[in-house]
Amino acid sequence: MPVPSAQPPAPSPLSAHLSAGFTAPEFVGVRELFDSFLVEDPHYSAQLAVYRDGDKVLDLSGGPLLTRGDLTGTYSCSKGVAAFVIALLVQDGSLDLDRTVSSYWPGFGAHGKDRLTVREALSHQAGLPGLAGGFALAEFTTPEAADRLAAAAPLWRPGAAFGYHTLTIGILMEELCRRTTGTTLQQHYDERIRRPYGVDFFLGLPEDEEPRYRAVLHDADPAGPWLDPMSMDGIRSNAPVSTIMELPNHRAVRAAGMSSAGGVGSAEGLARLYAAGTTGVDGAAAFLNPATIGLMAAEQVSGLDRCSGAAKAFAVVFMKPHPGQAFGSHLAFGHDGANAALGFADPGYGLGFGYVPRRSEEGGTGGRAQRLSAAVRRAAQSGVR
Repeated sequence: MPVPSAQPPAPSPLSAHLSAGFTAPEFVGVRELFDSFLVEDPHYSAQLAVYRDGDKVLDLSGGPLLTRGDLTGTYSCSKGVAAFVIALLVQDGSLDLDRTVSSYWPGFGAHGKDRLTVREALSHQAGLPGLAGGFALAEFTTPEAADRLAAAAPLWRPGAAFGYHTLTIGILMEELCRRTTGTTLQQHYDERIRRPYGVDFFLGLPEDEEPRYRAVLHDADPAGPWLDPMSMDGIRSNAPVSTIMELPNHRAVRAAGMSSAGGVGSAEGLARLYAAGTTGVDGAAAFLNPATIGLMAAEQVSGLDRCSGAAKAFAVVFMKPHPGQAFGSHLAFGHDGANAALGFADPGYGLGFGYVPRRSEEGGTGGRAQRLSAAVRRAAQSGVR
């Protein structure tokens, strides 16, 4: 499948670049900020949605390329979506964060990994950010990929450091779900979260939803074939993608719904998911209780990431805010994506937030997404109920 051209379309009239959709009165300032991005850049197109205390207060789209009802790739926002499945397994008692991974998955204990806990593995401490030779795209969601990862020697003593497991954390989550439930993480998500709560986000996009998909637009990657930051192959060099940015634009990736980077959805879907899990939506209770939220959202590691050298902070799977990525209060948890998409919950404000651009943005979520999240928190604080 050819990569969408990075060349922007011809600008359309200014009126076509202002947002459409629902805005609660106290969030008008957020809409004005969103519209200012559209005015500044006639080629900008994005979705923004927010729930507050279970009620939808913003549901916007703007620009010519991504309208309400469209779906697009969100890259590592998928990790945050999959983490809600892990949270349900913890809440059910099927998965104990303080048991070893090998107690559920005996083969994982090879090469000194037998003492690694689930909590450590799912906060990027396993020392398995990639494997020499990489994975084929079709492998990522299979037990065979899990077997290869289990047999690998870690790059550091498990639990002694953390480094972002860009793609392999999805393999870890999926195998733990498979071992504890007998079903795939994607099936568990669909049956327990997406369909019951009407979440417009897919880990495995059905064929009949394909007409809604809009390919992510991105600039060519000057680095050539994608390698993870430790210079170990993430995707095999003969794969039909030369950069991680191409992943969701391949039907096979969208269909498989790899939980590390293959999710497809809308901003409204992300916001609704985080709200459904923490505050509840449509008058229904949250599907996670406060104790589970506390376990999953508690910061596990922070500081310089062993793989990227950048400042990062993680809870169990979820990202945590920090000075370089201040998307929420100290209670917030969520995940961003390589195209600058962002989904998070902030229990301190009762928020579920989703932002999805059509074109990948420079500066990631430290740019427009962070400015929008700050404006949302200001609006929520000024309109305390």
